[in-house]
Amino acid sequence: MSEPAIREAILAQAAACGAGKSICPSDVARALAPEQWRPLMTRVRREAILLAREGRLDILRKGKPVDPAEEIRGVIRLRIRP
Repeated sequence: MSEPAIREAILAQAAACGAGKSICPSDVARALAPEQWRPLMTRVRREAILLAREGRLDILRKGKPVDPAEEIRGVIRLRIRP
């Protein structure tokens, strides 16, 4: 699975869920590799962080945006930026 394909899947799923709504990174991994999604999680999170640094995505922790320049740990959700 290429990084551009992962990025495209993140953006497509985040946009499809609608404005103001968020998705779980595991939803993206499961859509890309239903049987082998767990090994893909690190790459999905990494690409989500890069998209957030580019200003295309918000990373949420406990419902609040986090700074993608800082270390991001724990449960996160992804939201498309308007």
